[in-house]
Amino acid sequence: MSRPTRPSRPRAVRSIGTDGAIGTTSIQQCVREELRRYFELLDGEPPADLYRMVMQQVEASLLEAVLQECDGNRSRAAVWLGISRGTLRGKLADLEDD
Repeated sequence: MSRPTRPSRPRAVRSIGTDGAIGTTSIQQCVREELRRYFELLDGEPPADLYRMVMQQVEASLLEAVLQECDGNRSRAAVWLGISRGTLRGKLADLEDD
């Protein structure tokens, strides 16, 4: 039985720009750009509880994407995430409560 592997270093994600050009951007750059757009939408108003909001959204997206890539296999997803199955189960339960 082969063991699921996890990447040893962050991978770049491929993206398609608004002009249709395919480029490579890091996840960090994507987050930075989305935050810039969010601040523009605020139009000078100060954000409230920004850290909690961003972390909840990032965590939810991360868990969803990893579970999808693992075909819903929570054991494999936990290995990919570097957390225990119990921790993953708790995080998923917390997301369902929100």
